[in-house]
Formats: sequence, C-alpha cells, structure tokens
Amino acid sequence: MFSAYVVAAVVYGALVTATAIAKIRGVERVVAGLTAAGVPGKWLVPLGLLNLAGALGLWIGIGWRPLGIAAATGLVLYFAGAVITHLRIRDTRGLPVPALLLALAAITLTLAVASA
Repeated sequence: MFSAYVVAAVVYGALVTATAIAKIRGVERVVAGLTAAGVPGKWLVPLGLLNLAGALGLWIGIGWRPLGIAAATGLVLYFAGAVITHLRIRDTRGLPVPALLLALAAITLTLAVASA
C-alpha cells in the first residue's frame, strides 16, 4: 500500500499544484469557471494557496504519514465544497473537474490511511 500511496501523492499533488498555479496566475478559463460558480475574484489566490498547502502536505506525508492523511482530508473537504458549490448553482459544465479531483482526493486519503 505504501508504494500506491507514494504514486498517488506524487501524481495527485502535481495535479493539485497545477490547479493552484492556474488560480494564482488568474488563468482566464479557471477564473471564468470560478466566477460562474459565484466565487469572488479576491478568493483566487487564497484558494490557490490552500491547494499548494495540500499538495505539499501530500508530498511531505510520504515521509510523515500523519501530515499526508491531514492533507488528503483537507483536499477531500476542499473539493467536496467545490462540488457542492457547482451543484448548488446547477453548473453541470463546471462539475467534472472538481468531481474528479474529489474522487482522486478520496483515493489518496484511503491509500494514506491504509499504508499508515
């Protein structure tokens, strides 16, 4: 299970980092999707920093599992909130990405706990 967690933490951490950078840089496609979901523009950088913190926690969690579990839990909650936000406004176009990232967060959390 440890090897599976390492792969999940590295790959999922990279995906989350990419979304963080897109938010922080204000990539138009990301900004448009978040704005359509009702997220204020001033939240982009803080949300991106939360994503970065989650990715770093996953990577450090390879060596110190409690942090990896905490980071994966935080990312599950973060992306659950994103999914709920899109569902609340019936934004089916913007739903697949956060839903996929939520599923990957849940898988990473499961692997982190199983390999502890």
